[in-house]
Amino acid sequence: MKGNLICMRDTLCEKNQFPMTYKLTIISLLFLWSCNSNHNVPTQSISDYPFYVGTYTGAESQGIYAYLLHQDGTLQRIGLAAQSDNPSFLAKSTDQRFLVAVNEISLENEGTVESYEIVGDSLVFISRSTSGGAHPCFVAVNQAGFVLAANYTGGNVGLLRLGPEGRLTPLLDVQQHVGKGTTDRQEAPHAHSAWFSPAGNSVISVDLGTNQLWFSQVDTADQKLRLSDPNTFTMKPGAGPRHLAFHPHRQWIYVVNELDCTIALLKGSGNSYVNHFTISTLPAGYAEPNTCADIRVSSDGKFVYASNRGHNSIAMYEVNEDGTLNLLGHEATRGDGPRNFSLSPDDNHLLVANQQAGNIVSFKRDQSTGRLTYVGQIEAPTPVCIVF
Repeated sequence: MKGNLICMRDTLCEKNQFPMTYKLTIISLLFLWSCNSNHNVPTQSISDYPFYVGTYTGAESQGIYAYLLHQDGTLQRIGLAAQSDNPSFLAKSTDQRFLVAVNEISLENEGTVESYEIVGDSLVFISRSTSGGAHPCFVAVNQAGFVLAANYTGGNVGLLRLGPEGRLTPLLDVQQHVGKGTTDRQEAPHAHSAWFSPAGNSVISVDLGTNQLWFSQVDTADQKLRLSDPNTFTMKPGAGPRHLAFHPHRQWIYVVNELDCTIALLKGSGNSYVNHFTISTLPAGYAEPNTCADIRVSSDGKFVYASNRGHNSIAMYEVNEDGTLNLLGHEATRGDGPRNFSLSPDDNHLLVANQQAGNIVSFKRDQSTGRLTYVGQIEAPTPVCIVF
């Protein structure tokens, strides 16, 4: 949270339009022209992955920025995609047509959610709605277009919906959390993320302040959030849950705890969950200040990664048959304050947003061992979130 609260042709040869000889000649000329022309535009191949970066705005940043990840892991900045106020966290619609961002602000005790159409490497503003609480710091979109906004200071989760043309509805519902934890950071509810379960309309909201996961369902008829029974799971005292990751093949949830710097493996037990296993994100003996920020599971389900702010590292783990984790080691993030990080769509690279250092760092990922190798970095203004 910032200040403790905020922490991206024409076809010349149509069928039967030209004889084949002319088609081949035209294609050859186009190829030669493209190879010898000097364009002042970013070079993108079919193996490049565009991605967007959410930021905290101010002297250095103006909003959401567009970048490219090249096949070799090098990074290229395209530029400012959209001006926006503290667009700290981003998500894409499942059809990849639209991008949604939260504005981590508090105007009359509420932040906002914005939607954009993705046009080439630009973002075209469509709509803005209230998030239902102050300082929204996370957003998620499901296949039906429902949108969750986790409001940190508000201690609640707002529900909206993204229409077929990318327009957000007004706020549909707010789920207010109650309670508190045992540390100074847990004096009140602080919703830090909200996730759609991979199956159905189940929602898991992660509240650092109450030290709990909150379970609910989206009532698609009434477009409301309905608490499940039981509706909460309490983490170990002082844990401070922040983000989670679903295992892609098993009904396991990995929760990264910001305050005690651990990862907890939760497994379903009847209608509830059991904390099956907990492991530290830090090296043995490390005693300096540290907080965790983000967690990811590789698409094959074999490896887990988590970010440490303070130790400034990515902790790397191998997943055992029973879901427990073996620590592989730590890779330095080459910058201060690693916030959000993301695996590339092909899982070959891992990119880290170092909020305090103002850079994005690229690592090559060995899919057989799970280990990371440094590739390079690029400047980014107060980066918070990376979304492909």
